[in-house]
Amino acid sequence: MTITHVPATRLGRLALSVGAAVAVFTALPMSSAHAADASGTFFYHSSVGDFRISNPPLGACQPLHDGATNASNQTNATATLYFDGNCQNSWGSLQPRQFTDFFGDLPHSVKFGS
Repeated sequence: MTITHVPATRLGRLALSVGAAVAVFTALPMSSAHAADASGTFFYHSSVGDFRISNPPLGACQPLHDGATNASNQTNATATLYFDGNCQNSWGSLQPRQFTDFFGDLPHSVKFGS
């Protein structure tokens, strides 16, 4: 049986490298999971009540019940509003922390992300 001495500095570098690799691979699934959702809440009011959409998925069309009469985008993503219910006919967008009232034709859907 042969016993080889490994200097402490080499062992330390190896441990540091392994630790860094584990930290990177552990962080990757968390980062990609959170990247699929906006953070925060989108509030809106319609003729049937007050509603909220919390941590909405990016790029997914969300219906607005009975059309929004006002909206407050308290997410970290741009909210693009649409006149129709399937995110085809764009009204415009609300940047994060922006509020607006709607008059005339009301938006009936929203999609988050730029």
